[in-house]
Amino acid sequence: MAHMEATRSVIHADLDAFYASVEQLDRPELRGKPVLVGGNPEQRGVVAACSYEARVYGVHSAMPMRTAVSMCPGAIVVHPRFDRYGELSRRVMDILRSVTPLVQPVSIDEAYLDISGAVSGGAEPIVIAQGLKERVKRELGLTISLGVASSKSVAKIASDMGKPDGLTVVPPGAEREFLAPLSVRKLGGIGPKTEERLLEVGVKTLGDLAARTDAWLEREFGKRGPELGMLSRGMDDRAVSVQRVAKSISAEVTLAHDVRDRETLAGVIERLCERVGKRLERAATHGRTVTVKLRLSDFTTFTRSVTLPAPIHDASVVREVAMRVLDAELARRGDRFRLLGVGVSNFAEERQLPLFGDEMDAG
Repeated sequence: MAHMEATRSVIHADLDAFYASVEQLDRPELRGKPVLVGGNPEQRGVVAACSYEARVYGVHSAMPMRTAVSMCPGAIVVHPRFDRYGELSRRVMDILRSVTPLVQPVSIDEAYLDISGAVSGGAEPIVIAQGLKERVKRELGLTISLGVASSKSVAKIASDMGKPDGLTVVPPGAEREFLAPLSVRKLGGIGPKTEERLLEVGVKTLGDLAARTDAWLEREFGKRGPELGMLSRGMDDRAVSVQRVAKSISAEVTLAHDVRDRETLAGVIERLCERVGKRLERAATHGRTVTVKLRLSDFTTFTRSVTLPAPIHDASVVREVAMRVLDAELARRGDRFRLLGVGVSNFAEERQLPLFGDEMDAG
């Protein structure tokens, strides 16, 4: 008799407005108010996170803080506390690991869990998910949105459906039906430019995309086209992964002239962080250590590194850390700089202890 492969059960867990929610948790006077976490609006600061009360005004992460403050009346700007976020992130990950050792954190506030073993043993996925939500709320005071599906990509989309404090379960076999009415932008890997191209040819929903042939998809988008088609049909066999990728991701630039002006240097840092952020996103990885490389006008070259308590990948957060390093150097010395570099390393899989002989990652 042929052996039928068991359906996988994957949860995508995503803490709601994490940095802002932690600030509201620790400071009750901020609850119910528009909170912006990030840098100083007078110093080219960027929004690292915003509460749901701020989002109704159109504010979003990675937006210049000055713009966000102008859009959001009564906004309260709070400087990030990475140590505190890291502490709570680790406690959330510990709760997730109490269900399964197969946990793949992909940033400080989200993770995938493969709960196939528990489900094959008779546990109901929705019961596992509800238990996780209740524990995170009871023990930490935070809300978490969960998506449950047979694959990572569908689970991730599902977790976003009921935010905040959502729980969406996509039963096995219902993936394509679930995805069909959704905008193509819901699929990871489809950004504004790809969406624009799809809209031009009448592809608005994931159902529209799923109906296209692989030949058409490859002609329009190259090798990644058929992969997007598979994902739009709910077909995704990527494992909840423990594999490492590169040791570091970085970008640097030699300046045309030696520069001391902070505003000019901040602009360079911002562009480098955007490049690093995009590479981290493409590699689907996150790191804990931000390194700034500096070369002075006399060619003296050195690096300064900051290791955060939990992995990051967002370009705006990388920039916040890199600017703190640069400001410290500008305050310490009056030199001109001829090269700047920004890198992220210490990828998240390195920070977890091995479980059952397998090296787990937190990326």
